[in-house]
Amino acid sequence: MSEDFYDVLGVSRDASTEEIKQAYRKKATEYHPDVSDDPDAEEKFKKIQKAKKILTDEEKREAYDRMGHDRFEQAEKHGFDAGAGGMGGDPFGGMGGAGGMGGGLGDIFEQFFGGGGRGRDRPRKGQDLRTALKIGLEEAYEGVEKQFTIERPEECEECDGAGHPPEADARTCPECQGRGQVTQVQQTPLGRVQQTTTCPRCEGEGTLYSETCSECHGEGYVRQEATLSVEVPAGIRDGQTLRMESEGAPSPNGGPNGDLLIDISIAEHEEFERDGDDLRYRLPISFPQATFGDTVEVPTLDGPVELEIPEGTQSGETFHLEEKGMPRLQRRGYGDLYVQVQVVTPESLNAEQREALEAFAEAGGEEIDVEQGFFERLKSSF
Repeated sequence: MSEDFYDVLGVSRDASTEEIKQAYRKKATEYHPDVSDDPDAEEKFKKIQKAKKILTDEEKREAYDRMGHDRFEQAEKHGFDAGAGGMGGDPFGGMGGAGGMGGGLGDIFEQFFGGGGRGRDRPRKGQDLRTALKIGLEEAYEGVEKQFTIERPEECEECDGAGHPPEADARTCPECQGRGQVTQVQQTPLGRVQQTTTCPRCEGEGTLYSETCSECHGEGYVRQEATLSVEVPAGIRDGQTLRMESEGAPSPNGGPNGDLLIDISIAEHEEFERDGDDLRYRLPISFPQATFGDTVEVPTLDGPVELEIPEGTQSGETFHLEEKGMPRLQRRGYGDLYVQVQVVTPESLNAEQREALEAFAEAGGEEIDVEQGFFERLKSSF
């Protein structure tokens, strides 16, 4: 697998954000360690995650395009914490974590050139979480409110998210002297630079405690089930994603919650095949209906409608019913319904039917033995 982020996802350098996300979902399904037989699946999956995180962040993608892969990787290695918000240091896990890798280019270059790093008092948004929801075609047609249950991290009620009991003794962190940050001088490809990062011992708090919370073991959060409701809009397509703001993981330092991303999948329908906003339906008709014409009833997702079958209709012919397809998402109107007719050949005939069809065939100049492939020859004659 190539190291270049665009090659990792298999997209062009001018791909849109939505194309990048679609490519990520496809690759993630292929290489997720839980389902892939590839011996290097875990490593490839990490590369796919990282590529998606960089290329769906406008500022980081701009920096990546400008610097190139190798220089960007060096800047990441020496200038800012690649584990922050979802790479390696992700406490919440999951395929869809989208917490990012920092607070934008300002944070990157501030850290890289010794500008002070994040700062322990700067609130950060919590991790985005992802789940999947399957609906029926009728629900996608009408729009629906769906209830679902997820397991997500929530603030520990025992310690109010502090990670320690209220009565725990506190002391100043000896590593950072209570500042929450440590400064190091490193030799990098760009020369000798000063780097300020979050203190690893107190994790930016500046304070250490004599006890940790017995419920959350010092993490400040516990995993709990939550039942939520989401409004699925009419016309949504398979593979599209809904976002529920502030329903993701809590912030590690008092910032806003992350968001919950819901990937929608639509179950196959017994009668209709979806093609974008259009629907396709196969309608069986009899030989007399195809020959003489008829008015037939066609099902739609909004109730049955009548369709005129003209005289002499051929098997496989398609009829077009306007505005009988799916609602157009965020636009007016509906797609269309395409009805393909299939002439059904009867499997058995009574004596009267056989006599009538023999007379029909003989009138066309053919000598027919009904018992030996009559209908096959009759179909070929048309």
